[in-house]
Order: sequence, then C-alpha cells, then structure tokens
Amino acid sequence: MNDLVLDTHVWIWLVEGNLRLPVEVRSKIEQAALEGWIYISAISPWEIGLLVAKKKLNLGSDVQEWVDRALGLQGVRLAPLSPKVAVDSTRLPGDIHPDPADRILVATARHLGATLVTADRVLLQYGERGLFRYLAAG
Repeated sequence: MNDLVLDTHVWIWLVEGNLRLPVEVRSKIEQAALEGWIYISAISPWEIGLLVAKKKLNLGSDVQEWVDRALGLQGVRLAPLSPKVAVDSTRLPGDIHPDPADRILVATARHLGATLVTADRVLLQYGERGLFRYLAAG
C-alpha cells in the first residue's frame, strides 16, 4: 500500500467514527496507519478551525485539543505546507475548482506520491482524469 493523504472531512470521519466512511475505506486507512503511512495536510487543521469558528462543525471539545489528539494517533504524520506544495497548488494541470484548501490537498498528495482519500465529488472527478491518485471515500 502506498501513502495516504486524508482529505479533511475523511480525517474528521475517521477520528469521530462517522459511519459515512465506508468500512472497506476505513480498513485501508487503518492498515496504512499500522504501517505509518497516513498524512494530514497542514491545511486540514486550518479548515477544521474555520469550520468550528463558523459553527459548521461541533467537535465536542476545544478545536486545538481535538487537532492535537487526532494528530497523535498511531501512524499519523503531518505533511507540512512547504513553499513547493504552495506554489504547485497554483499550477495544477487541467481545470480544478479554485478552493485553496482542496488545491493544497491535491498538491500535497502529488508531492508525496500518495493517494488522496476523499469523498469530494469535484476532486474525484479531477482524479478520474488521471491527474493524481485517489481513493473514493463514499
């Protein structure tokens, strides 16, 4: 199995035990975690903090505590937002929607040679064109 980058919503679903994450996808993520190959983009804590601030997400605890705990899970690594990933996110091939967080997630997966685990239809359609590796998460 190759490295996995979890889209922000997939990370939340995994940590919170959300049933929207299919069992077979959860199993692949758990296997990758045992091998130490799960990446969380540095943009994901920002997205989560923003969702909580806008009251679109309730984590049941302080957002910083949640992020720290979720980053501390076995096999989880934080993928930094390097200048290369930042610039590459502005130069992705083909048409992709302008959401900066999604662009950074794709650029991170491409940079790491990893598979992005997402349920985002726009990203899945982009991946279907062979522009990055993806695993559909529902």
